[in-house]
Amino acid sequence: MAIRERLSGNEAVAYAIKQINPDVMPAFPITPSTEIPQYVATYIANGEIDTEFIHVESEHSAMSATIGASAAGARALTATSSCGMALMWEELYVAASDRLPIVLALVNRALTGPININADHSDSMGARDTGWIQIYAESNQEVYDNFIQAFPIAEHEKVHLPVMVCQDGFITSHGVENILLVEDDKVKTFVGEYEPEHYLLNPNEKMAVGPYAVSNYYMETKRAQRQAMIEAKQVILDVAKKFEEMTGRKYAFFEEYRMEDAEYAVVIIGSAAGTCKAAIEHIRSTTGKKVGLIKIRVFRPFPEEELAKALAHVKAVAIMDRSEMFSATGGPLGAEVRAALYQAKSSAETVNYFYGLGGRDITVADFEQVYENLGEMARTHKPVGMYGYIGLRSEQNQEVKPSEENGGLRVHGTDSI
Repeated sequence: MAIRERLSGNEAVAYAIKQINPDVMPAFPITPSTEIPQYVATYIANGEIDTEFIHVESEHSAMSATIGASAAGARALTATSSCGMALMWEELYVAASDRLPIVLALVNRALTGPININADHSDSMGARDTGWIQIYAESNQEVYDNFIQAFPIAEHEKVHLPVMVCQDGFITSHGVENILLVEDDKVKTFVGEYEPEHYLLNPNEKMAVGPYAVSNYYMETKRAQRQAMIEAKQVILDVAKKFEEMTGRKYAFFEEYRMEDAEYAVVIIGSAAGTCKAAIEHIRSTTGKKVGLIKIRVFRPFPEEELAKALAHVKAVAIMDRSEMFSATGGPLGAEVRAALYQAKSSAETVNYFYGLGGRDITVADFEQVYENLGEMARTHKPVGMYGYIGLRSEQNQEVKPSEENGGLRVHGTDSI
């Protein structure tokens, strides 16, 4: 029988780590992920697990030590946020290219500058092309469940890629929710023992990890990484299916919410999906407007074909990014979704919004305005601007009227929604 508990997102991750009992955890504290290694260190001190905790002098060293432990044949993980991940940057590429099944608990936080300790996705989205699998959570329950699934995905013989398990800083990491925990013995069976085929401390095999690759070999390495990412899609679904059999909780690449008849859809990542769901219920109950949501769970590998199929019947789509990309095509999620729709020859109108940067709130009313705009776009079929900001506190952007200069897009300020 599942165990009912009230835990923060950080506590939930730490509890999952306790149940998995990995071999090695190097870590360096940084807000808002500090509690994760703190809880794990407490479990170790109390004799509840026998994980080797390594105190390091920086996040770069934390990932370096994690890489070394994994290459030696240990099941290894670490945790970080924001600038801590930025300090790991070089090592993120090393971990992926060395095909090491590391798991990273990432508590999403805005990257400096200016200095900010609140949630957005600039840290993980900045690392989206490092070769890591990326899985995101809306709730504390989801981050716990995602973490338990991470090692079976990473360690699968067809994958051997590191996995980043992401949750929104303070919103879920420090917010307390009722969740269901899986029994210890079931988690241990589900995750299994790590038995690597190739590792540095294997006395029967001589090998090198991360050697210098001349141009005759480098491209083949990258192509092999891409193939592993392709293979990871089916593995992610297979692991999710086994997890559903164990818990009854269903996971896929994304969640479709009220999409069966939706004409207008929002595509989003993370905790703000819950607010959007509330807006959907209010809109449907008061206006009857057919609105829905797709919440992306797996961003890498990106489920392009599956997403395009799920959006095939909608008239207009709003893609919501919690990270700036400073590109002509909008944000990271916006670029990916637009590419998927273009490849599928979709006729849906699309718009890309930035929201919640640096932890700024987004409300039910904000989402209601987004859906209203989608209805207008679908009705007029006018070209839309590439992107806009929600909740921007700036006089010149308090309610930019539709015009040919901005392609008919409203850029929302705090007074406008």
